[in-house]
Amino acid sequence: MSSPLTPARPARISLAVRDSSTMLRRNLLHARRYPSLTLNLLLTPIVLLLLFVYIFGDVMSAGMGGGADRSEYIAYVVPGILMMTIGGTVVGTAVSVSNDMTEGIIARFRTMAIHRGSVLVGHVIGSVLQSVASVVLVGAVAVAIGFRSTDATALEWLAAFGLMALVALALTWIAVGMGMVSPNAEAASNNALPLIVLPLISSAFVPVDAMPGWFQPIAEYQPFTPAIETLRGLLLGSEIGHNGWLAVAWCLVLSALGYFWSKAVFNRDPK
Repeated sequence: MSSPLTPARPARISLAVRDSSTMLRRNLLHARRYPSLTLNLLLTPIVLLLLFVYIFGDVMSAGMGGGADRSEYIAYVVPGILMMTIGGTVVGTAVSVSNDMTEGIIARFRTMAIHRGSVLVGHVIGSVLQSVASVVLVGAVAVAIGFRSTDATALEWLAAFGLMALVALALTWIAVGMGMVSPNAEAASNNALPLIVLPLISSAFVPVDAMPGWFQPIAEYQPFTPAIETLRGLLLGSEIGHNGWLAVAWCLVLSALGYFWSKAVFNRDPK
């Protein structure tokens, strides 16, 4: 039985949902008022997509057995670019969280009668929504330059969107933790840089077995490669193999790590 001063469980859940919704609106308003960071991060995957397709596409497609037509390489590279888009978008979350920490708003939230977890949840949900929107925009560019997914069923499309949302959730929690331990926005951006670099050394642009032998383990044993291979299989109808459960396992581990890390830092008494 709860004490008279402790809200009942349904009331606590209602409070958490209400406060999380308020924090979500706050973060979306910030993103709308200051879109420059999001646009800069969004331009990177678009520029890389156009660069690799139109500059290297014919050569890469021929090397993959697709002849001189770059359509083979467009189909290969788009899933990797979509995952890179998610990694780039969540860097903005690390910067936003760091700004909240350094400007003192987090300290003020700690003293207010709000659900403590709502501050972090608002950042996370807002970032996932921005990641999904960014993926849709980059996907539209990919379709405009020739990407087609004719072999994917409706269920596979649904699974592809679910996978990208799960990856966005996992990377966002890691980015929140990075932002909370960073002394300023510049440090947060630098700390989150691996979320942009890791896709570059994955199977996003070339198959792992085409890389030098010493480099293949670096590309293979990291979270982006199984996620990209799973998305590629869902969109193109190719073999997924063990990559599906590896991608989900990576997402669950990173989500749990980021969540407990962020929660521990948030609950730490300010110095």
